[in-house]
Amino acid sequence: MTTFQADVEAVCAMARAGSTDSGRTVIGIAGPPASGKSTLAEAVVTALNDAAKGDVPLAALVPMDGYHLDNAILKAKGLFDRKGAPETFDAHGFCAALGRLRDQSHELFFPRFDRGIDMSVAGALSIHPQTPIVVVEGNYLLLESAPWSSLKDLFSATVFVSPAREVLRARLLQRWIDHGHSPEAALQRASGNDLPNAERILDESVAADLILHQSDLD
Repeated sequence: MTTFQADVEAVCAMARAGSTDSGRTVIGIAGPPASGKSTLAEAVVTALNDAAKGDVPLAALVPMDGYHLDNAILKAKGLFDRKGAPETFDAHGFCAALGRLRDQSHELFFPRFDRGIDMSVAGALSIHPQTPIVVVEGNYLLLESAPWSSLKDLFSATVFVSPAREVLRARLLQRWIDHGHSPEAALQRASGNDLPNAERILDESVAADLILHQSDLD
């Protein structure tokens, strides 16, 4: 079993342990950009559903990225170059929407961020009322400042994915290079926005129930 597979199983076990007949289990997975949190969250939901029986999914995924502010709004506010920072999300809307997860009386819908068109698509994710586990993933789920701090009472358990800073830096640079930027341009983009955001997340997030280092994704 690889380190990544062991991490997936650890989070799955946490989700199963929290699942009861009394209500929905909500697992929060947070971490800096390029930490591997999205890959982990997707793998956890897939593993839970693959092991389940029945027509209703055992688990569903709600990514924070669906609450990116639209590019037109970011440009009007002078925040386009800071896209991905806390102030470039509808934080209050996101936190309010997550509060609905405890309501299992009807199907719930959430937006999904489409990277192909660089914008969020409303109502693109659905959660069946009988789905007992929801995994929420995003950079700022554990920030100690408002409104993010209100989420601590929602989560049944939390996970923080925290690779070493040098690993994050290398991944962020490679991400921009993979998008067609030169190493110099990649460094400028990472240093101007991604790395400051990562530092804030590492320094200003409250302690999670489980910390994973994800130094590799093998």
